[in-house]
Amino acid sequence: MVLRKTASLLLALMLLAGSFGLLAGSGRAFYRSAYPRRYAEYVERSSREFGMDEALVYAVIYTESGFDPQVQSSVGARGLMQITEETFLWLRGRMGEGGGASYEDLYDPELNIRCGTFLLAELTREFGSAENALCAYHAGWGKAKEWLASGEYSDGERIHTIPYGDTRRYVDKVSRTREIYETLYKK
Repeated sequence: MVLRKTASLLLALMLLAGSFGLLAGSGRAFYRSAYPRRYAEYVERSSREFGMDEALVYAVIYTESGFDPQVQSSVGARGLMQITEETFLWLRGRMGEGGGASYEDLYDPELNIRCGTFLLAELTREFGSAENALCAYHAGWGKAKEWLASGEYSDGERIHTIPYGDTRRYVDKVSRTREIYETLYKK
């Protein structure tokens, strides 16, 4: 809750400062250091290749790993975009890259970002929006399908009520972080 309030306050301050032109120079540099664009070459290339918004990819990396390529979760998800072995095997077949890379290779930033960005693109196409895709990215394809089909959680196009608290917090955090990246790195 504290992290959520801090991120919301930071976003509000950035938007306010931006509207007064205060994000120029050192102020912008400070905020950019808090929300970096590490691995920019890989993020830009994969985002272009798979038609994804770079700010969303950066937000997922920031949220999933804090840009630490060696991180592994308690369920075995690995690398910058936290990909599980099961998902990696599915991705390899789906991406037409059956040989070569192994699950161990997911610690490589280039491979991890390429796989994660492809997965986000597939989920966005499947589920129709970034928010629905983030539900699937976090809780799983099956759960997101179930929620989307339920009148209790969805209008059939948008999941409006996420029943898992951790997934709800995840979608909120990634969405807020995406807004911060969009604000800081406007083209």
